[in-house]
This record gives sequence, structure tokens and C-alpha cells, in this order.
Amino acid sequence: MKTKKQLIVVGDRVLIKPDTTKDKTTTGLYLPQGVETKQEVQSGYVFKVGPGYPLPDPNNSEEPWDKHRSEPKYLPLQAEEGDYALFLRKTAVEIEFENEKYLLVPQAAILLLVRDDILDGLTGG
Repeated sequence: MKTKKQLIVVGDRVLIKPDTTKDKTTTGLYLPQGVETKQEVQSGYVFKVGPGYPLPDPNNSEEPWDKHRSEPKYLPLQAEEGDYALFLRKTAVEIEFENEKYLLVPQAAILLLVRDDILDGLTGG
């Protein structure tokens, strides 16, 4: 019996597949050469996102004898799977999973998100 491994992103982290194309991206975003050569800023596609920032439970007692425990609640992240992200490279952790390279980035390091919105329903087309 073969099991399939999966990546589970925790907390406020975002898993990004780096964009290896140079100059202008397919989303129309242009990174000046000086920024790219210093590798201060990098871009890529959001592959997975964590659940978000954990929120405290106001009903949860810190007393050890209190058995009241509820499921954790999270404030969701702005990044969504499929977004194109521009982020600070120095905060990224590079990982390899099943021969693919990814960058694990905290949401706070993301500077900009480009998202394709579906406008068909809004424009009547």
C-alpha cells in the first residue's frame, strides 16, 4: 500500500513556486534589473497557504482542570492559491519536495499580490 505525501503549510506561511522567467512576468509585472540582481525581491506563484493567524479563544480557561477546549480559529491570509506574489527574498526558506523547488514565506514578507478576477458575471459577458 503506497501512501501519498502532502505538504501542509502552517500558520501565516505561504508556499510559493518561484517564477524562473526574467524581465516581464506573464502577469505584466516588470521587475527592474537592479532589484532582481540584488535578489532583494523575488516573485512566484502561490502554491499553498496556511490557515492564517491563530486567534485567542475568549472562552478558553487556562486552568489545568478545565476541560473546555474548542477548535482553534484563524484569521485567514490575504494570499490565495494561484495568486502571483512579489515578496522579500531574505525572509524565504527554500525547500525541495518531490524534485520541485519551493519557497516558504511568511505573509508579512509579501509586498504585492496579483490575482485574476473573473469578471464575466459582473460585465454580463
